[in-house]
This record gives sequence, C-alpha cells and structure tokens, in this order.
Amino acid sequence: VQLQASGGGLVQAGGSLRLSCATSGRTLDGYAVGWFRQAPGKEREFVGGITWSKITTPYMNSVTGRFTITRDNAENTVYLQMNSLRPEDTAVYYCAAGRLVVNSTRSYDYWGQGTLVTVSS
Repeated sequence: VQLQASGGGLVQAGGSLRLSCATSGRTLDGYAVGWFRQAPGKEREFVGGITWSKITTPYMNSVTGRFTITRDNAENTVYLQMNSLRPEDTAVYYCAAGRLVVNSTRSYDYWGQGTLVTVSS
C-alpha cells in the first residue's frame, strides 16, 4: 500500500485546512488509518485515527474539537479536517495504515511521505 498525504500549506491562525491521505495501487480495504504529526525537534505524535468501519479514536487533547478524521472507502481516501488552526499545529503531518488504530508508530505497516502544515500567527 502506497500512501500519499497532501493538502498541507501555509495558513493563518484561525484558518482551516483539509489533508488527504490517498493510496495508489492497492486499496485501503480493511486497514485502519492513523494521522501523526512531527514538529521540528520533536517526536512524532499521534493525532487520531479511524478504523475501516469509520470509528474514530479519541484525538490528542490539543486538537480535540478542532480536528476531524473521516474516510471515503470507495475513494480509498482518509481526510483530516483541521479547523481553528494554531501556530503550535505547525508540523509535518503523516498518515499511516495498519490493522489497528493505536497511538504507536510501530504498529503501522505503511506510511505516507508527509505534508507540511505551517500556521502563521
């Protein structure tokens, strides 16, 4: 499964972005997808995830109420809608596919290349 994250860019604080995680070749059938982010000089952290049956996990505390993960299984795409963005949301965002949605990077089999989100104050 080859994943491609896209949709990042530069946005002002308070703005919104929608990231996409799409596959090429194989489908995401049966796979859960997690979103992670990594800010400069920091470890990669779990933002949230969604199962194949569209059940979402709790989101990381700092994004709860602002970020929403959805998926379109027919389109093999998972989305991360980010609203009310803050400068501290600046990071490279990654999507990853695995059999379970967990907050450990080790549990995912496939990773996208990441997309940079920069939030200006």
